[in-house]
Amino acid sequence: MNNPRTSGATSNWRAQLLTDTPASRNQARLGQFYRGWLQFKRNKLAVLGLLIVLLLIVVAAFAPWIATHDPYAQDLSRRLLPPGTPGNWLGTDEFGRDTFSRLVYGARITLMIVVLVAAIAAPIGLLVGTAAGYLGGWVDAVLMRLTDVFLAFPSLILALAFVAALGPGIENAIIAIALTAWPPYARIARAETITIRNSDYIAVARMQGARTARILWAYIMPLCIASLVVRVTLDMAGIILTAAGLGFLGLGAQPPMAEWGAMISAGRRYVLDQWWVATIPGIAIIVVSLAFNLLGDGLRDVLDPRKS
Repeated sequence: MNNPRTSGATSNWRAQLLTDTPASRNQARLGQFYRGWLQFKRNKLAVLGLLIVLLLIVVAAFAPWIATHDPYAQDLSRRLLPPGTPGNWLGTDEFGRDTFSRLVYGARITLMIVVLVAAIAAPIGLLVGTAAGYLGGWVDAVLMRLTDVFLAFPSLILALAFVAALGPGIENAIIAIALTAWPPYARIARAETITIRNSDYIAVARMQGARTARILWAYIMPLCIASLVVRVTLDMAGIILTAAGLGFLGLGAQPPMAEWGAMISAGRRYVLDQWWVATIPGIAIIVVSLAFNLLGDGLRDVLDPRKS
């Protein structure tokens, strides 16, 4: 005869197995996302940062419809008009170009730089860090010493060196910033990998014959993404400031491109009398950088399991 307890346990196990369907897993993920959103909403400053970042995205996406003038059209009869002037409510620059319109189009360039640098630097850092942490030995030593070399130089100085070698321009500036931004991500990914490489499910994957590349791609990298997302978001402000610094020095975006750092560089000659030419794009850089920092703090509260 069947043992009632055994048969009951077996039926419960089967019922659990049957309920573990893709639909139930999707519901669990949705519930986890909802709980994370509720936790994120409690941080009012993080919500403010998110709203500013979303506003930046909207402005960048709809710049042709938001801008009131052609950002590159010059009108020397209206040069250096102060804010509040009818038709140019944020004033004009030394060539009579509308400051508001150039600010709007500058949001496109800023967002493009941030997205492309993150898309280049984060995968490089993730790959280097997970490979070093999982393989260990001489691979870890070589990759981490290379990382230490990049970390030994200030990011702006290293970016200046790369741009000087590659030549001025927005594309070379993006490449240079990305080449200086990946080492912190590699450090984070390596630390996460070391903590999970001896876990039971990694051992089971090895016993099932999973290759090293599959273990890194399917089992380790997904667990490092949350920490990387937080760090990338917090680094957005540094990326914006580095790009603005290169533009200010004439090594990033080239005239007449409407880039915020280049706008500050052009307006520094008039900062005492026509303060708005350099101050307004500077305020835009400060606000957007602060927004990314606030957003990163909120994401860290939600995604970092060590914070409660």
